[in-house]
Amino acid sequence: MKRVPITVRESPQFSAWADKLWAREERDAFVNFIARAPGVGDVIPGSGGFRKIRWGVGGKGKSGGARIIYFYMNDFTPLYLLLGYTKGDKDNLTQDELQTLRKIAAAAKAAVRNSMKR
Repeated sequence: MKRVPITVRESPQFSAWADKLWAREERDAFVNFIARAPGVGDVIPGSGGFRKIRWGVGGKGKSGGARIIYFYMNDFTPLYLLLGYTKGDKDNLTQDELQTLRKIAAAAKAAVRNSMKR
């Protein structure tokens, strides 16, 4: 059975980063992939549920390519592409960044809970 793609939204930070890194075809390929396989990324410990996926860039494999941080809660809410970076730019998220992700995740989960109460 074919999976129906979910809605994918981009933060302004992600959009700006992706515009610089990918050609339109590469970006579309990633968005189409993640829309059909939203649970594929590894959950980042201490992030409140954010995920990280590695994606090849410009002929480089996944290990030397991009890291994309995104939030996926369920198939009934959009997937949010929050930020991206290349291995050469950054290795891991800082504790401050993880704390920010936890706050964003908590706010997103609360918003969904509140919308379901209506």
